[in-house]
Amino acid sequence: MLQAPDPSRGQSDPPPPEEARRPGVSDRLKQIPQPLADANSTDPALILADNASLLSLSELDSAFTQLQGRLRNFSLQLGVEPAAEAAAGAQGEAGAKAKEPPRPREARPRRHVLLMATTRTGSSFVGEFFNQQGNIFYLFEPLWHIERTVSFESGGANAAGSALVYRDVLKQLFLCDLYVLEHFISPLPEDHLTQFMFRRGSSRSLCEDPVCTPFVKKVFEKYHCKNRRCGPLNVTLAAEACRRKEHMALKAVRIRQLEFLQPLAEDPRLDLRVIQLVRDPRAVLASRMVAFAGKYEGWKKWLAEGQARLGEEEVQRLRGNCESIRLSAELGLRQPAWLRGRYMLVRYEDVARWPLQKAREMYRFAGIPLTAQVEDWIRRNTQAAQDGSGIYSTQKNSSEQFEKWRFSMPFKLAQVVQAACAPAMHLFGYRLARDAASLTNRSVSLLEERGTFWVT
Repeated sequence: MLQAPDPSRGQSDPPPPEEARRPGVSDRLKQIPQPLADANSTDPALILADNASLLSLSELDSAFTQLQGRLRNFSLQLGVEPAAEAAAGAQGEAGAKAKEPPRPREARPRRHVLLMATTRTGSSFVGEFFNQQGNIFYLFEPLWHIERTVSFESGGANAAGSALVYRDVLKQLFLCDLYVLEHFISPLPEDHLTQFMFRRGSSRSLCEDPVCTPFVKKVFEKYHCKNRRCGPLNVTLAAEACRRKEHMALKAVRIRQLEFLQPLAEDPRLDLRVIQLVRDPRAVLASRMVAFAGKYEGWKKWLAEGQARLGEEEVQRLRGNCESIRLSAELGLRQPAWLRGRYMLVRYEDVARWPLQKAREMYRFAGIPLTAQVEDWIRRNTQAAQDGSGIYSTQKNSSEQFEKWRFSMPFKLAQVVQAACAPAMHLFGYRLARDAASLTNRSVSLLEERGTFWVT
């Protein structure tokens, strides 16, 4: 069994890609023209001939001042401030320095965070942890448009083809090339304006100024902003807003194979961080049967009519989904060279129990400081008096929510899931229920305590 690392050990960000690494002094020395390199040599005027008398103190002082000035110029071109510069220096230079504008602070590395999940695993809720931070440009399920437009048969080469399309679109989105979505939005946008950006209101960045343009009467926007009225989405303004934000985050339930992300992890323009969110497959199935009732008529018929066996196709689909998630997680936890320090596995149940702690861990892993704004949102939206309405609600009493499925799922349905998904459940620390009594007994925990699933 894979063991999770001890969360008490300090975590550190991985080094940035080689192309983006800021050159050190040794690198800059190689770039300095030859005349500059000579500045570190001894001035000929200071070399005494054999049997020559010592230079006068005034001459030595003058020569030293000249050499000090040359060393300072050399250090500045290397990007290194001499230690003595801050403490001393000529009074004239101090006066001149007081008039110089302060140097701008070095910008933090731009992070690109992918929240990788499947439907009904709490990804909308966890996505809000990044959506609520003002310096992050967040997109909610932009790959929905690709799935609706491009048709792929499941399995084999077709599944690989869909993964490649998703990956290439994902790369362009992380680079703030939002125009790539225009090819998949139906009807096609006109002059980079669209009324059909999926769940626009779930991305604060698409509903803020200046992306939120004045409302246009008699123009119906299918996925409108929640707290204000905006005109049709201007893709150009959205792309510009994306480039202005310090970081980029994106939620996707259509990226299944972690190995397809290798080109993104190795792209020098990106600093990718992948957070894979998983949930007990029994809870996932229970939630899907409510949210997408039409797709589970076969399951309901089997439960209602008491048939001996469920259709093999249904079971195979369930097993395939669990195996896909498990294989991606095993790859991430093995930390191949291209993924080292870029992968974190999070269980929804842990987020539900300790939302603020897990948010801090995710931000620390991503290398982004967590703001009080996000912490306040988490406190207000995880202690709700009653759960918010709607299947995509992010307002829940999270500490009670994650186990509700146990008291509505028939034990024979849980048995089917346990048989099909045992390897994944074993990896993620979900215990099997031995009988109906243990399934509904709240004092019997179905969770193993695993700490933090990440390796840096």
